[in-house]
Amino acid sequence: MAIHPTAIVSPEAEIGNNVEIGPYAVIEGDVKIGDDCFIDAHVKIGQYTTIGARCRIYFGAFIGAEPQDHRFYKGIQSSTEIGSDTVLREYVTIHRPPFEFQKTVIGSHVLLMGFVHIGHDTVISDNVTIANNTVLAGHVQIARGAVLSADIKVHQFCRIGSLAMIGASSILSQDVPPFCLVDHAGYLAGVNTIGLRRAGMASAPRLALRNAVKTFFFKGLNTKNALEEIQSTEMLPEVQHFVSFIKDSTRGIISAAPRNASSEEQTE
Repeated sequence: MAIHPTAIVSPEAEIGNNVEIGPYAVIEGDVKIGDDCFIDAHVKIGQYTTIGARCRIYFGAFIGAEPQDHRFYKGIQSSTEIGSDTVLREYVTIHRPPFEFQKTVIGSHVLLMGFVHIGHDTVISDNVTIANNTVLAGHVQIARGAVLSADIKVHQFCRIGSLAMIGASSILSQDVPPFCLVDHAGYLAGVNTIGLRRAGMASAPRLALRNAVKTFFFKGLNTKNALEEIQSTEMLPEVQHFVSFIKDSTRGIISAAPRNASSEEQTE
C-alpha cells in the first residue's frame, strides 16, 4: 500500500491491499476501498462509499458526494457503491441519495470518462461506457452494456436499456428500449446493429429485433396495437425483453426519427 504523505485518510476507512493513494487525496470515514485500486491526486472519496477491487479513479474526481437535493440533510446514511475493475476519469462526480439507506450504484467494468456527472439514486449496470461531459439526473437506470456518447443529458427517472447506443449531444427525457440506436437529435433511429454484433448476438435475434423495432416505431401504430402485432408471432428472448421493457415504462418511450417514404431501412 502506498499513501502519499499529503493524502488525508480517515482512520475509520478500510483500505485494501496494494492500494495507491495520490497527493492531496481525501478519504473520509466509513469508506471501503478494495485491493489493487489506484486513487489519483486530489480525489475525494466521500462518507459511506464502497469501491471494489482494481478500480482506477483519476485526478479531481469526487465520489460519494452529498446530493444536490433540497431534501438532503446532514446525518443521512445513504451510500455509494462502485463495482470492481471500474475506471472513473478526471473530475467525475457521483452523488449519494438524499434518502436514508438508499444507494447510488455503479457496476463493474464501467468506464466513466472525464467530467461525467452521476446524480443521486442512479443505478448503472456492468460494462457500461459513458463519454465525456454526459450528465445523468437522479434516479436514472442504465442497463448492462449500454454506451452513451459525449455531451448527453438524461432526465431524472429515465431508463436506458441493455446494449443501447446513444448518439452525442442527445437530450433524453423518456426511456430508450434495449438494443436500440438513438441519433444525435435524441430520436430512435433503429437497432444498434454494430453493438449487437460486437456483443456476439447471432443474426436471428438481430433480425427479430429489427422487425420488432420497425413494427413499434415505424409502422404508424399506437403502442397497444404495435405490441399486439409483435406478440402475435413467436418471440425470441431478446424480443421478449424489448417488449417487457416497453410495458414497464412509466415515463414513456422516446420517439422515432422522422422518415419519408424514400428512406431506406437499416440493413443487416
